[in-house]
Amino acid sequence: MGPLSRILLLWTPQFLWLAAGVVLSLAALEAGVALMAMSGYAIGAAVAGVLTLPLVLRVFGVSRVVLRYLERVTTHTATFRALADVRVWFFKSLARTGAGGLGFRQAGDVLSRLVGDVEALDGIYLRMVLPLAGAVMLLPGLVLLIAHRSAALATEIGVLFAIAAFVLPWVAMRASVRTGSGLAAEAGALRVAALDALTGLREVRAFAAEGRMLANVQAKEAGLFAAQQAMSGRTALAAAGAFLCAQIAVLAVLIDSGAHPAAAVAAAFLVLAAFEAISGLPRAGALAGHASAAARRVLEAADAPVPVPDPADPAAMPLGCGLRFEAVQFRWSADRPPVFDGLTLEVPEGARVALLGPSGAGKSTLAALALKVVAPRSGQILLGGTDIAFLPAALVRARIGWLGQTTHLFDDTIRANLLLARPEADEVSLWAALDAARIGDLVRGLPDQLETWVGEGGTRFSGGQGRRLALARALLSPAPILILDEPCAGLDAETERSFLETLNESAAGRTVVLITHRLTGVERLDRIFRLSGGKAVAAAG
Repeated sequence: MGPLSRILLLWTPQFLWLAAGVVLSLAALEAGVALMAMSGYAIGAAVAGVLTLPLVLRVFGVSRVVLRYLERVTTHTATFRALADVRVWFFKSLARTGAGGLGFRQAGDVLSRLVGDVEALDGIYLRMVLPLAGAVMLLPGLVLLIAHRSAALATEIGVLFAIAAFVLPWVAMRASVRTGSGLAAEAGALRVAALDALTGLREVRAFAAEGRMLANVQAKEAGLFAAQQAMSGRTALAAAGAFLCAQIAVLAVLIDSGAHPAAAVAAAFLVLAAFEAISGLPRAGALAGHASAAARRVLEAADAPVPVPDPADPAAMPLGCGLRFEAVQFRWSADRPPVFDGLTLEVPEGARVALLGPSGAGKSTLAALALKVVAPRSGQILLGGTDIAFLPAALVRARIGWLGQTTHLFDDTIRANLLLARPEADEVSLWAALDAARIGDLVRGLPDQLETWVGEGGTRFSGGQGRRLALARALLSPAPILILDEPCAGLDAETERSFLETLNESAAGRTVVLITHRLTGVERLDRIFRLSGGKAVAAAG
């Protein structure tokens, strides 16, 4: 229950909503049980020829409807708010531990944890906390009410109720822990397989691998179905046990009916209502294993260590903006070959430097090192003469703007996408950045201008237009250093040349590091280096 306890602690900002939901749930439950008991009494009295006033039934009936409505609104609002808090916290944790992207984590697995596992947590409050609170309230009341007729009967009913409300859910939870872990893992594996097949669909079709990919997805699907079947079996057994306890309790009440028919029928209805109220607890116990596994997976991803932690005693931010790599050695993992082996490279303040090299030469790794996404195994990276190991990552990234080949445009407005670079930017600054990127006229011609939605990944714009929007965002940043990592990948030659001409004009006065595999359209350079064998070699200008 440790992971579930940590998730509950994340819900403390919504305590008032959660507490109000519990209070309304208990009030609605009390009204519903009272309505059933009074209805039974009225039926028994009518059979005995005694007339009863319907006012009490009307009061309990109306109260139950109103309270039930308020309880549903409040508890679901509380759940949505709590899950939103968990998602925001989880996303912040991912951003904290993955400034350079997902790294070696699979996108499908992260998606499964962010969506599927977080959604599995909604049952903690609605299916576990609320019914348990109701069971705790009902047990003493049920025993005391029946004890007026028979102490032995009250004891028997109390034991059966406790078994159905507490013992069976606990047993079901213990039995379903392993099944729940398997269910969460299989759901994640299916998302990974499906996402891999969809994102790589062009390659899959090019190599006629549709059958293999489909077979892999079907195998993961079969694994998920098997885990769901095992979970359903345990849930059914727990529910059957609770149902059996309820029937035995009703039978005991009918056998010990006593002399007064109205009281006997009222007791039977009371028992039925009480056991009905906790009928979902055994199923909740079986699902608790799944919820616990989901919480564990969410916490595992969120608790991943920060790749490059900030220094405990940070140095003062330097005034200069020169960038220098001194004898840098780096490899992504111990079992991989070194990317850099004594790399030394200097980018003077205000210079324009191009880094050339084939795929795998370390061009993007160099950008990751400069942005403190990863740290060198040895050597130094100096910003303005100060080792960035002694500077907070946020301050380093405030000095260095980055534009990559996969720079993302979010499914939001142009304004919102631009403001990621400088949230306090005014309207004049936004248009200046768009004009500098040579896309201002296009945006002015749109009906909604800055409020135009760009679509997921910028799908409402062409590839070149999307890159110009990304360039405008980079230019809006006050960072004096711009690192451009293959910014023209995927563009045709004409669009690429036009884009780089725009860059040459708009980035005036800034230090520019252009990472590319060819020199098309980048004639305005101060230095050119070629990455080879883990080192930077000066090339002919």
